[in-house]
Amino acid sequence: MRKVILTIAPTGNVPVKKENANVPVTPREIVDDIVACYELGASVAHIHARDEHGLPTTNKNIFLQIKEQLAARCDIITQFSTGARGGRDRERGDCLEAGPEMASLTTGSSNFTRGINSNPPELIEYLARKMKDNGVVPEIEIFDVSMIANACYLLQKGILIEPLNFNLVLNVPGSIPGSPKNLLHLVESLPAGCNFSVTAVGRAHADLIAMGIVMGANIRVGLEDTLVYSYNEGIPASNAMLVKRAVRLIRELGREVADPEEARNMLRIK
Repeated sequence: MRKVILTIAPTGNVPVKKENANVPVTPREIVDDIVACYELGASVAHIHARDEHGLPTTNKNIFLQIKEQLAARCDIITQFSTGARGGRDRERGDCLEAGPEMASLTTGSSNFTRGINSNPPELIEYLARKMKDNGVVPEIEIFDVSMIANACYLLQKGILIEPLNFNLVLNVPGSIPGSPKNLLHLVESLPAGCNFSVTAVGRAHADLIAMGIVMGANIRVGLEDTLVYSYNEGIPASNAMLVKRAVRLIRELGREVADPEEARNMLRIK
């Protein structure tokens, strides 16, 4: 039976407690939420860090604190974010020095609601090379189809190595809309032999992760991607609620949830 890797993205850079009281902000809150989600079935933690004011930070010491607290409590795969909202230019790679198993790598620029998801070529190559030098497996974040082509170009140059691990991110305002047609197009554009995951933001969240499971994808859930559990009923989400629903979907659709060791094998993490 096919295994599905379930990633939890507990906080991101944008959500705040004013929008949803369940958003974890401090290192302890983030770790507690991740451990709870691990116990429910999550095998990868996509981690952003916040400073003492609750703002996004690239401070490697805070990332290290989160990583060490997690390692003391569970064996979940640590995946650090190097995203554009977290810091400026090359400082976005500072967290890689804290030794995560994986890290996000966006292979192109796109729009966010209030700014640019800026990833110039020289920065992409810098982050990719730093991941390679530090033994960190990249997860390639795809906000538009051109980013897949650029990842394949970096593979040809030897900056990335196979197997490539993609995360298809849909429904971010300003980037590719979260429709079944667009998800199908992204999946059909992927290179052979890759691993891929589906992330859907906001109202597209539940529909597209279900579609992703059927299409052979791994999936990501969490308050980074949606603060609402049910838009029809106006029910706010928690990370545990989103993981529980994802596990139910995986099992109802005839798959099994991969544990961290199985996920490491699937993602070729040493």
